[in-house]
Amino acid sequence: MEIKPIRNEANHEDALREIERLWGAKEGTPDGDRLDVLTTLVEAYEEKHFPMDAPDPIEAIRFRLEQQGLDHRALVGVIGGRSRVYEVMHRKRALSLEMIRRLNQHFGIPAEVLIRPVRKGRRRAA
Repeated sequence: MEIKPIRNEANHEDALREIERLWGAKEGTPDGDRLDVLTTLVEAYEEKHFPMDAPDPIEAIRFRLEQQGLDHRALVGVIGGRSRVYEVMHRKRALSLEMIRRLNQHFGIPAEVLIRPVRKGRRRAA
């Protein structure tokens, strides 16, 4: 396969097949270089044609807690008391700037994710 820009879905599929064939190639080899170039082209195509929205702030908090094996109790003292945590996690209260700073510092959640508007009515099923 000749390396060329990815302009349509057929080019995209061809590039993905070639990446699969080259997967595991050693870095610095011709196949490794080819794999590197193809993955860069595919990433650029996918970012343009299949953009992903940033996550909802509450879902991002839940995800980070889950990653760390924690539950909502870990938020007590970080964003406030138990009632404040309940209000925030049930979308009854918006995150304040201070809460955003603390969540960013304590859990490493990117501030640009936390400042997004919270989606209303997206409660997590129990």
